Amino acid sequence: MRTLRLIVTVLVLLLLALFAGSNRAPVTLRLWPTDYTATLPLSLAILGAALLAFLAGGMFVWIGTLARRRQLRRLEETVRLLEDRLNAMKAQQTEVPALSPPAA
Repeated sequence: MRTLRLIVTVLVLLLLALFAGSNRAPVTLRLWPTDYTATLPLSLAILGAALLAFLAGGMFVWIGTLARRRQLRRLEETVRLLEDRLNAMKAQQTEVPALSPPAA
């Protein structure tokens, strides 16, 4: 599994290097409504935009799962509490001496 991950990583990095090498034309990016401009290679602009989109998507997914994770933590705490109570009841039951049968 580790070897497969390494092979996939090397292939992705090779593709990124080929993409960056073939898209070196400079582009000027302007940030509207300000006068900020930046001139950088086309590949860097595209990969930067893809990285921002990836991070924004990850943030939305993380925020979307907050309620589920909170509910899961509460349920785990409830299970832990009930298991502790059950173990205490089992321990208490074994401590009670059994009644001896009546003498005849």
